[in-house]
Amino acid sequence: EKIDMSRFSVENTRNFSIIAHVDHGKSTLADRLLELTGAIDKTKNNKQVLDKLQVERERGITVKAQTASLFYNCEGKQYLLNLIDTPGHVDFSYEVSRSLSACQGVLLVVDANEGIQAQTVANFFLAFEAQLSVIPVINKIDLKNADPERVEKQIEKVFDIPRNECIKISAKLGTNVERVLQAVIERIPPPKVHRKNSLKALVFDSTFDQYRGVIANVALFDGMVSKGDKIVSAHTKKTYEVNEVGVLNPNEQPTHKLYAGQVGYLIAGMKDVTEAQIGDTLYLHKQPVEPLPGFKSAKPMVFAGMYPIDQSEYNNLKSAVEKLTINDSSVTVHRDSSLALGAGWRLGFLGLLHMEVFNQRLEQEYNASVILTTPTVPYKAVLSSAKLIKEYREKEITIINPAQFPDKSKVTEYLEPVVLGTIITPDEYIGKVMMLCQARRAVQKNMMYIDQNRVMLKYLFPLNEIVVDFYDSLKSLSSGYASFDYEDAGYQTAELVKMDILLNGNIVEELVTIVHKDKAHSVGKVICERLKDSLPRQLFEIAIQAAIGSKIIARETVKAYRKNVLAKCYGGDITRKMKLLKRQAEGKKKLRKIGNIEVPKDAFIKVLRTQSDK
Repeated sequence: EKIDMSRFSVENTRNFSIIAHVDHGKSTLADRLLELTGAIDKTKNNKQVLDKLQVERERGITVKAQTASLFYNCEGKQYLLNLIDTPGHVDFSYEVSRSLSACQGVLLVVDANEGIQAQTVANFFLAFEAQLSVIPVINKIDLKNADPERVEKQIEKVFDIPRNECIKISAKLGTNVERVLQAVIERIPPPKVHRKNSLKALVFDSTFDQYRGVIANVALFDGMVSKGDKIVSAHTKKTYEVNEVGVLNPNEQPTHKLYAGQVGYLIAGMKDVTEAQIGDTLYLHKQPVEPLPGFKSAKPMVFAGMYPIDQSEYNNLKSAVEKLTINDSSVTVHRDSSLALGAGWRLGFLGLLHMEVFNQRLEQEYNASVILTTPTVPYKAVLSSAKLIKEYREKEITIINPAQFPDKSKVTEYLEPVVLGTIITPDEYIGKVMMLCQARRAVQKNMMYIDQNRVMLKYLFPLNEIVVDFYDSLKSLSSGYASFDYEDAGYQTAELVKMDILLNGNIVEELVTIVHKDKAHSVGKVICERLKDSLPRQLFEIAIQAAIGSKIIARETVKAYRKNVLAKCYGGDITRKMKLLKRQAEGKKKLRKIGNIEVPKDAFIKVLRTQSDK
């Protein structure tokens, strides 16, 4: 039966989300809150109920923000609490910032054992900038090494939140979780909305269902919506009829209507994936409203080429990518093609983990297997002459594909993206961490002790230095204690060069890379060694060279197969042997002129795979 949502007045509605660093217990706390309010039954096997995707289950991380509406009785009043559980990794901070737009307050969860970590700080400032009320929750007090007092001091020092506001809980055992719900009701303000006005709703997330089309998650700012209403999208100006509205409790539960201040889902027969733009405003037909500001579009940090393993799969892969990008709106897609790998795309991701998860979801949800090339970052080049500016139609061009890197003669300077990284580490590892950062061309900006033995370091990093394996190196240096988070910090000038890979003097388009001048030798050597291992031997020798312009900086040689031409000589004069060997050498030389090298696909994949398994 359908729930009547009019019982819940605006004063009795609270919208909040849970934010924290990775593994501090957001989803576990969400499970307890769901159990307390009777949304799910209390059983032993409620573990991260809101993490529904297979990727999330396997990796034990949250990737998508999930919504759930809870009904809670407190002092005789029925409250409606809309909870949004968010991811913790820096790669998914776009999900967090979107979820906060539908909230008035947040629960900031901090692990009593680990204390404040990098992502805790980043997420706190996201909430602080959105002017939401913050309730600090110290979790995992049941662990034997837990030190909630120390964490309270950290929270007071870093965030200026008085100690007595912290709630100490254990989400696993359910200790004190009731207090959290009461704090939500007392400390988080109800949404400021008007039910009398006409409908104004924000689409903050959407998924694609094969049978029902697009399911949009909406937060209502004004008015109400019910089944059968005609609604218009402010972005596409198309009109739809609402087929179903409801709340997620955590599963879909249809209702008669949704009112302002509430968060729910809406199905309106949007068949095409491009129609449900995230950040779009919906309003009633013939009652237009001022559209909501929407979201800043996510800024991709890492680009990688993606190609179907077999070209006949291209169309299936295309529809799979379209459906996945509606669910994960932070991926950007450009068409691309390559000589060796055929037609494909250049995808922009927010980070490496994001790229891996996207790839894994393609495989699991759409059984599409793909080739992903080495991730690169977007560079910029400032053009030198007016003629070139006219040709490209702008002074600064952005380069996302290394093959299109302009020549030095056309450019006054190259720019590379930089990020402001925050590292929080125990102080015994400071030396090692600083060495690592300097090796990655980082510049130190600031250093602050957040308590007796924790340090917060701020560095400016060139993005291409940290994109591949910085996080892994940091974790292994600091025995897993250091945490890392970064935010975009614009561009800076850099000495970049384009490095070509030559096989017997012919350039291989797909292996072109952009590197910093100081690192060119080492990177070139690594690529040549990898190619040497993965290219099959021929009857003639292959010279693999890395070159910058016309200067060769590294070389490896794949030796030729040789027939033993001396097998028939037994004893006899040395000149006989020399004659045969010389004749063989001439033959090989002639072969090398006419033989051309086909680089097999698997050799490409081996070389293009990320450079981490050196």
